[in-house]
Amino acid sequence: MRIYLTGFMASGKSTIGPILSNVLGLDFYDLDQEIEEFEKSTIVEIFEKKGEPYFRNLESEILKKLTQKDNVVISLGGGTITFPDNYELMKNTGKIIYLKVSPEEIYKRLKNKTDRPLLREFVLGEASKEEFMKRINELLEKRKPFYEKADLIVDTSSNPIGVTIDTIAKKILRLFNEKD
Repeated sequence: MRIYLTGFMASGKSTIGPILSNVLGLDFYDLDQEIEEFEKSTIVEIFEKKGEPYFRNLESEILKKLTQKDNVVISLGGGTITFPDNYELMKNTGKIIYLKVSPEEIYKRLKNKTDRPLLREFVLGEASKEEFMKRINELLEKRKPFYEKADLIVDTSSNPIGVTIDTIAKKILRLFNEKD
């Protein structure tokens, strides 16, 4: 069993992933953490020093290594699924769950976070809510067609985390027990 958690920044992938893996008795890997450990650098530093193309190539390489593991939940970066090779690899090796969150909730969760390279300038530059929301919506619109190809879509905007995890666990077990 291989489960990939995808979704926009702050959708809950890194929070839900370890708990879900525990509930299902699976190992957990956070792709961003694996990249940081490999590079011995933060995602922000990698983006700043080596650029997004370098980061995306490294992300794909580490994802390939993680897909070799069985009985895992893998939390992806927000943009991982938007690269066709990554999507095909995940589609062919497991089930993809899209943790969906509203733009307003994304803003609430990210408005003070400086660890998201693609939105960092909006926090540091003290951008207006309107500017920040515009950027969130632009990125979300680009990524939505990829996210919506997931095997399962779960809204994480308002439910308590325990309810969300129970919902995912039940639906995942059904998904894996269906005949392909």
